[in-house]
Amino acid sequence: MNLGQLLNTKEFKYQVVVTIGHNESVATAIRKMMEYDRSSLPVYDDKGELVGIVTERDVVRRCFANDTSTAKIKVRDVMTKEVIIGVREDDVDYAISVMKDKRIRHLPIVENRKVVGMISMRDLLGFQLEEYRSQARLLNNYISGNYR
Repeated sequence: MNLGQLLNTKEFKYQVVVTIGHNESVATAIRKMMEYDRSSLPVYDDKGELVGIVTERDVVRRCFANDTSTAKIKVRDVMTKEVIIGVREDDVDYAISVMKDKRIRHLPIVENRKVVGMISMRDLLGFQLEEYRSQARLLNNYISGNYR
């Protein structure tokens, strides 16, 4: 299965992509993360182009370590600028491999320079677990003679 197919499953189909502007405050980013139950947000510039990603880890490491007010800090000052992305055609195994190698937990799925979805490592592992369970059931049914 590729990431585009995964985004079209019922778990993802109606999820809203929540983004933030690079000039918004970190306090605003934290509120959005809390409101939408997200742990990362894609960051856009004034032209609407993806320029980074801000995560809970970015906020903790760059704001609270210096005891600075999150209302005074801009997202652009704490975001990760090197964004690793996926595309709809990437398969799930590839996405897991990239996320593991790059040590990231969230992968923006991009189409025409716009984020069309966000997939977390937890999402991918949950999908794989269900896929393996389904395969085990099929194998069990086959072995026991209950297949059709």
